[in-house]
Amino acid sequence: MKRMSRSLFVAACLVLSGTAWTAEPETSVNVTKSENGASVQGTSKVTATIVGIDAATRTVTLKTRSGKVIELEVTDEVRNFDQLAVGDTVKVAYHESLSLSLLDKKSEASRTESQSAERSVPGAKPGGTVGREVTVIADVVAVNAKTQMVMLKGPKGDTIDLHVEDPERLKRIKKGDQIKAVYTEALAVSVEPATMK
Repeated sequence: MKRMSRSLFVAACLVLSGTAWTAEPETSVNVTKSENGASVQGTSKVTATIVGIDAATRTVTLKTRSGKVIELEVTDEVRNFDQLAVGDTVKVAYHESLSLSLLDKKSEASRTESQSAERSVPGAKPGGTVGREVTVIADVVAVNAKTQMVMLKGPKGDTIDLHVEDPERLKRIKKGDQIKAVYTEALAVSVEPATMK
């Protein structure tokens, strides 16, 4: 068993990334294309059951459907620890998306970021959501039709090469264009009461 001293949210991130558990999450990916862009969205879900609680050390022992067991020390940041019970189900969902689109009008290259967080209300089961959204407007500084690569220059002068697989889409992109990229990620953790047998 592994033991970590982290908040429930950080632990949930580790669960999904495979660092804490090698359990395979349920994952779905969706790709959407439009005339001037494309987006990719993915969601991963992991479910575990509480099989032990040590109130003195605020440690919860979880077991995944595949049988992996982990001890998690829940920090004081997580509300309502006393509402947890053996048999409760912990559900973690991680959602990530990226959309790219050509802009019609030129603007200044920029980067903005916003974050959100919500915790459960006092007296409820522990849980909550955290999320962030990053928007970048970048300039197209080079297009290589042969390699299907587009070089983008961001607001800080850094460059990135983007591979465009669709030749028809690549034909629409030229040096001097601007691309808007929006990246979002959100993590939700919920605890459901044990079912009565």
